[in-house]
Amino acid sequence: MSGEDRGENQPTEPQAVPGPDAAPERTVPRHGSVARRAAQEVRAALRPFTIPNGITLLRLALTPFFVLAIVSGDRGLALGIFIAAGISDALDGLVARLLGMRSRLGTYLDPIADKLLLVTAYVVLTLPMPGSVTIPLWLTVMALSRDLLIVLVALLLYLGAGIQEFPPSLWGKVTTFFHVVTVALVLIANVTPLPEMVLLTCFYVALSFTVISGVDYIRRWAKQLEAIHDGQHR
Repeated sequence: MSGEDRGENQPTEPQAVPGPDAAPERTVPRHGSVARRAAQEVRAALRPFTIPNGITLLRLALTPFFVLAIVSGDRGLALGIFIAAGISDALDGLVARLLGMRSRLGTYLDPIADKLLLVTAYVVLTLPMPGSVTIPLWLTVMALSRDLLIVLVALLLYLGAGIQEFPPSLWGKVTTFFHVVTVALVLIANVTPLPEMVLLTCFYVALSFTVISGVDYIRRWAKQLEAIHDGQHR
């Protein structure tokens, strides 16, 4: 009887197996859920079609109209476009923070839009135009040389040392501020007269911070490379 009982009970033993079998079946949705959550997080980080990014793209689209306004001599329109671009720059950051719409694309797109407009403004406002106030050539050359130096060194650091992050320094932020002020004052001076001393002071202050920030960037990069070199030889 005991042998028959064991034989009869053997088919019932696999019924205990679904316990272990059931666990993997339950983990499959868990793994799938983790994958879905990870995919959602990646899409959220990269999501390009957000309101802030739309505002940034609008600022990019304003650049050619800004150039056309200056070249055609419509000084009031050029000033209005520059002010609108500045408002959009503040607005996209505010919307991104309030609505939680920060994206990785936005972190790249926003500074590109700012730099494109600023560099374009410096170049166009340096062109000699009869009866117009212009940015001195020496200031434009120094400002563009600094930006080119930053781009080249950043590229070398990325290719040679794999450094991918280049946070702006305080000096760099102050320099950008005075570059914006310079463009704004020149545009205003083409609409309504401004004292020449105000413009000259702004030009020389912008030049000073351009040189200081350029030297500071080189110092920071040299220090960073030295730290990487010391770490490799320990």
